[in-house]
Amino acid sequence: MPTVVGVKLRFTPKTLWFDPVGARPMEGESVVVETERGMELGVVTETPHDVAASELPAPLKPVARVASEQDLERAEELRAQERAALSRYRELVKSHSLDMKPIDVEYLFGGDKIVFYFSSEERVDFRELVRELANEYKARIDMRQIGVRDEARLVGGVGHCGQQLCCARLGSEFQPVSIRMAKEQDLPLNPLKISGLCGRLMCCLRYEYDAYKDFKTRAPKRGALVDTPLGAGKVSDLNTPKETVSIRLEGGTSFTVPLGSMSCSKGTGCPCSVSRETLEETGKLSVALAAADRESEVMPFAPAQKPRRQAQAGEPQQAQPAASEGKPAQGKAAAKAGGPGGKPKQKAPSEATPETSGQAPKSTGGRRRRRRRPQGGGGPKVDGGGAS
Repeated sequence: MPTVVGVKLRFTPKTLWFDPVGARPMEGESVVVETERGMELGVVTETPHDVAASELPAPLKPVARVASEQDLERAEELRAQERAALSRYRELVKSHSLDMKPIDVEYLFGGDKIVFYFSSEERVDFRELVRELANEYKARIDMRQIGVRDEARLVGGVGHCGQQLCCARLGSEFQPVSIRMAKEQDLPLNPLKISGLCGRLMCCLRYEYDAYKDFKTRAPKRGALVDTPLGAGKVSDLNTPKETVSIRLEGGTSFTVPLGSMSCSKGTGCPCSVSRETLEETGKLSVALAAADRESEVMPFAPAQKPRRQAQAGEPQQAQPAASEGKPAQGKAAAKAGGPGGKPKQKAPSEATPETSGQAPKSTGGRRRRRRRPQGGGGPKVDGGGAS
């Protein structure tokens, strides 16, 4: 397997691999390497190590030598020439009225080539500028346009977090950043708060997106119900860096527990629950837990039904229906049902007669009515033994 050494160049965002050619430079040492542009000075970020041949996209360039004292002094002289050339570069751009912003100047270690960096919204015709720079510095001139992110990386600065800009501190290749990453991290969609010094979305949104996405796949959502020894609660807040969950009880009490201490997580069971041991570790709900224990001792369970009142001495016993003997109920219940057998009692019609209804009147069960004798054609009525 080939042996490589990682070197970070000044104007290159990522670490490049070179062939150490038998040298064993230590991490942090300066080395002179050969590149497509010529000889350049870089810093070792990865000590020599073996890699698979399939990981090499192209043949490796060699490391010329480990930088000596003369090489470091030469590098300081080139830095001073770069600062002077940058001032002259800005003056010439202003005199030619070009719509471009000078960013930086780079002298290659060999001194035969100078690279001028600039940023612009549109294409710029800088042919006259290149001729004037070549006549003044007597070297090959390379004009390179860069984007606003590269400009922020080269210039440097401090971000909203108070740290050095991610693009300058981490020095990796730029990855695409979308507004969806800000939504996933519950950030305000205010361009002034989620944009960096370059005017684009902050690079840290990309770095932290995977962590927020992984945490939310394991944690319950805001507003989800959680079972606790003190009653039901709801998730009020999530802290992704600390991986904690804040829960608010029905009485208004809030507490925070680690996500790993909850008995279940999203996708494995609902609702999630918090054990008593976890609440005791917080040290803020000891009084509430003690009160809950006292209540459980007083009322271990709720009565299933109200007990019946026992009859006192001298009170008549209420008759119970003899359902086991198969006899019909007696007393008031049978009377309400309509007499013996529990059949409903029919009400006799008040004005119905045999002549009008065509039916004989039914017996009411009381005293019998006297049958009236038919009148007319029956002879004289005898009353008291005399004729009328």
